Amino acid sequence: MTLSADFIVVGAGSAGCVLAAELIRRDAGSVLLVEAGPNEKHPLVTMPFGLVWLMGSRRDWRYTSAPQSALNGRHVAIPRGRMVGGSGSINSMVWFRGRADDFDGWGVRGWSWASVVPAFEAVEARIQPQVFKDAHPLIAKLSPLFGANRNAPPSPERESAGVFRFNMSGGRRNSAADAFLRPALSESRHLTVITGREVRRIVIEKDCANAVEFADGTKARAQKGVVLSAGSIGSPALLLKSGIGPRQDLHRSGVPLVLDAPGVGANLHDHPAVGLQFDGEGYGLTFGQAPAWLGAPFQYAFGKRGRFASPTVEGGLFFNARGTDRTPDIQSHVIPFKLARRGRRYAYGSGFFADVCLCRPRSRGRLSLTPEGLRIDLGLLSDPADLEDMVAGVARLRALLADAGLDAVERFPGAHVTSDEAIADHIRGHCSTAYHPVGTLRMGMDEAAPVSEKLAVKGIDGLWVADASIMPRVTSANTNAPSMMIGYRAAALIAEAAI
Repeated sequence: MTLSADFIVVGAGSAGCVLAAELIRRDAGSVLLVEAGPNEKHPLVTMPFGLVWLMGSRRDWRYTSAPQSALNGRHVAIPRGRMVGGSGSINSMVWFRGRADDFDGWGVRGWSWASVVPAFEAVEARIQPQVFKDAHPLIAKLSPLFGANRNAPPSPERESAGVFRFNMSGGRRNSAADAFLRPALSESRHLTVITGREVRRIVIEKDCANAVEFADGTKARAQKGVVLSAGSIGSPALLLKSGIGPRQDLHRSGVPLVLDAPGVGANLHDHPAVGLQFDGEGYGLTFGQAPAWLGAPFQYAFGKRGRFASPTVEGGLFFNARGTDRTPDIQSHVIPFKLARRGRRYAYGSGFFADVCLCRPRSRGRLSLTPEGLRIDLGLLSDPADLEDMVAGVARLRALLADAGLDAVERFPGAHVTSDEAIADHIRGHCSTAYHPVGTLRMGMDEAAPVSEKLAVKGIDGLWVADASIMPRVTSANTNAPSMMIGYRAAALIAEAAI
């Protein structure tokens, strides 16, 4: 029996869950939501601290970058959620819209700050993001660093610090699957979710997408169209495997050309980040903290409190790397736990972690299809200006943490690493990302953009994209909230186009 629906949505991540639920709410037609991984009904998904064990598990795609030329040829891990909820089921739940000028700066009709605010408000009415109430005391010590936000959560709009907001509710993860998908499933018989089914390609006939083909060769038919919500890696990969992409790459990979689209896979970028680790104040594996750790499972099970209710990243800072402007160009995520190094999961002692994460990287990479398979080149620090900003950011972060009066000593890379060149060497050797890949199916009104401002794949009827891949430039903070906003707005655009 062939599956069929008006719309097939590929990928039940943060955008896909919102999109599917909103298509149903708008009576746009029946929806089949396809997810390659399992469902999200697992205790480690629900429990905020569970992400420590989920990353690298079978619920993670576990992508790895190509060798990064500006990072001493290192490969960089790219965790991506492989289950219902997508990366929103394995992330730290940090909630930021981004800056107003992020969206205005996109220069895309219909996607200005004024245009997207109503969608953010609608999403937040369901998600109800909240400041984490049980943050470690060291996070609260950051708040007075910038007087402007002493009584408000940090914001990328200004230099600010303290406890972040999170999409958590009652000590539990509150993802797009929880807030949008599950209610829609209980209210409508026109929404179907299938898990454990990986889509191999989109079936395109006469320049129209009318089905998807699964890895086992079976198909599902779409009466009105197909929407890709598989993320900044998965969505462009599906287009490439379906014959939509750069002509030469497809030819070399033996994929029959359907549409020559050089922009597919281009513009890949992420927030580069490098961490500093401190001994002292913070959680950790110590004799004195043993009772608290032993009691943590029970405290969480019976009260949804304690260390297992922590989203790991509990707060942080936004600041200008050189302190010459009040406009932040660095975000720092603070994890009040001592983290291990050199591949180990645990380390003895207590402490905390704080990173230097570049808000608006200039560097760009590319996702491409090769005869050997998918190649993910993040292009990290390929623009030398990004490295310069991060070097300045490390120096400023150290000064700010010293001003906060934290009881801690820098363990890695160590206070002796002070010269610009030494800090740059540390960054080249240890820089990774904040796990926010975007941009591989950039939307825009120019000819080079593979996706229109209405989120339609140019040149193919009945095919849309709704996830972070459509961002022309990454927003200035964590990307989960913007991804849900994109899913919400996509439903309106697609419902209108498919009438």
